[in-house]
Amino acid sequence: MVKKILITSVIIASIGVAAMAHNGAKGIVKERMDGMSAMSKAVKALTPIMRGTAEYDADKVRSAADVMIKHAGEQMTSLFPEGTGGMPSAALPAVWDNWEEFSKISNELKAYAEGMKIAAGNGLVNEDEMQDDAMMGGATEGAMGGAMMGGEAMVTTEMFATMAVNAAFGMVAQTCSACHQKFRAKEN
Repeated sequence: MVKKILITSVIIASIGVAAMAHNGAKGIVKERMDGMSAMSKAVKALTPIMRGTAEYDADKVRSAADVMIKHAGEQMTSLFPEGTGGMPSAALPAVWDNWEEFSKISNELKAYAEGMKIAAGNGLVNEDEMQDDAMMGGATEGAMGGAMMGGEAMVTTEMFATMAVNAAFGMVAQTCSACHQKFRAKEN
């Protein structure tokens, strides 16, 4: 599970770098591309920390979470007014055709980033511990299972307060990935 989440985060980070390559973006399209690039850089900075290949630093996690919080939710949706699709934007018409879902995912991203910030002080848990927790029905299972993308369960602040930060990071990465799959054109 953790490996899948980390692979997803690397893919998301790569997509963000590709977004920077779009030439000719102006105005609100450029502003949203800049926001997406900032979030991508935040995910990319956290990936080695979440993998355990870089020293854990709760302040770096909180800082990256702040970047995501700043660019998600209503801030993100405000940058997608009707008629701002098409090149150089990678936004698919599905953004406007399914506005409710797009807004919901953007709000989930903000909530999960806020949760990751709360969980930053909890540190990492290794994959074996996450699997043990999931088998016991712990907070990681509740967060990773039912709360994602419209599931019945909702992750609460109290859950994030006890959750390993890499579980919260996984929720952020999966939310980014879900949004990109539905609402962003694939790079050629």
